[in-house]
Amino acid sequence: MIGKTHSAGFLALVENAKTRIRHVDIDGYVELAGNGTAVVLVDVREESEWAAGHAQGAIHLSRGIIERDIEHLFPDKDTTLVLYCGGGYRSALAADNLQVMGYRAAISLDGGWRAWNEAGMPVEMP
Repeated sequence: MIGKTHSAGFLALVENAKTRIRHVDIDGYVELAGNGTAVVLVDVREESEWAAGHAQGAIHLSRGIIERDIEHLFPDKDTTLVLYCGGGYRSALAADNLQVMGYRAAISLDGGWRAWNEAGMPVEMP
């Protein structure tokens, strides 16, 4: 089934991106958000995933449109953007692209939505 098992090529792409980006786990996110840094939490999952539930306070910019819309929403390239997806793969790719676009604080959340839920972080459900 597509989407349940990641291909070797996709995993290699993600691992390559992770060598260039900053990523944090849930504890790192909590520390970052709690130290006075203004953090924008961005859900890069598909619309159907977002609609089924998402991190409280997050905004939705799916992987398919984030590069198109980010500069309109956040023109300041120093904005701290913590991106998450289902498990931390798509968010790593998105963070890599945002860095190429000049965003200096694009961060991927390791473990993504799955880790968010496992840690008991606040969520918004339909």
